[in-house]
Amino acid sequence: MTRTLSALALLLTATPGLAQELNALVWCDHTDPALIEPFEQKFGVKVNLKEYEGTAAGLAILDQSQPGDWDVLVIDAVDVKRAVEAGHLAELPADKLQTADFFPELVMAENNVVDGKTYAVTEKFGYNTISYDKTKVDPADMEDMAALTSGKYDGRIGIYDYYLPVLGLVALGQGINTADISAENLAALRDPLMALRKASKQVSDVVSAQTALATGEVDIVVGGGEWLTAVLAADNANLDWTIPKQGGLRWAQSIGVVAGSTQPDLALEFVNYITSPEGQARLATSSCYWGMPANAKAGDVLTPEQKAVLRWDQQPEFLTRAQLYPIPDAALDTAMQDLWTEMLAQ
Repeated sequence: MTRTLSALALLLTATPGLAQELNALVWCDHTDPALIEPFEQKFGVKVNLKEYEGTAAGLAILDQSQPGDWDVLVIDAVDVKRAVEAGHLAELPADKLQTADFFPELVMAENNVVDGKTYAVTEKFGYNTISYDKTKVDPADMEDMAALTSGKYDGRIGIYDYYLPVLGLVALGQGINTADISAENLAALRDPLMALRKASKQVSDVVSAQTALATGEVDIVVGGGEWLTAVLAADNANLDWTIPKQGGLRWAQSIGVVAGSTQPDLALEFVNYITSPEGQARLATSSCYWGMPANAKAGDVLTPEQKAVLRWDQQPEFLTRAQLYPIPDAALDTAMQDLWTEMLAQ
């Protein structure tokens, strides 16, 4: 039985050396001290964070680790089933989670629940779409993905270095829904992807993409969105984002307890802290990148200014215009990564 929060806190205080550290594989938004320190202080523990990018990298770390090395995993919501199938996630007690307070679309049971068992919970979401400097490009052009390869913006485009959302956007540009990407139609994405790469100046990670847009090294980031521009809004109000007429992708990240954790109770408390209104508000406005909190009650904690940047009141409409990430099987995933590698080599 899971201990109550107060009992767990008492145990940690009364038993020196027991559960004094928690090890988590996370994305960069979890490395903000403003997010982690309240949990550490409440429980008197140290949270050790290892940042990774891309599901393949995260699963490789777990594959190479010993049971008990890791306690918490942050992962793309669409990849939860892959982690479960690989034996990397432990079942969570559904009645101990805060999903009743979530935006309904963000419960995402189809991703976080496998064979009737809950293995993860959505913690944050947003959009992979088009970010741009509205003083340097025509905002009307950004409503049509065809403008990106028209020649008008050659050499002024950056591409976010993550194959799933960008290939998803390319698919939408070709009239292919992300759920319909297959081994049979993947070849149809090659030419438009290569054309996008030819028109671009760079392919870069989260921080590099933000820096390039903020400094004017590029004027457009394909795969960007509120997560890329919101954190920069206070210093540069010219940065904006939109979902073009072809659509955008809705990303979502989930958090769960790693199978084999020697501290499952503490790991669950961490999951519940991250998905609490306070944790959600801090995660949504992390110094690495902003995003929408899955827990709707975070709106009671966010400031009016933060909600304005996140376009809090527009979420119902935005949610109808975005599709989920592709969910490839192993063979298709390999083929997609191969196509991405070919693009990077251009």
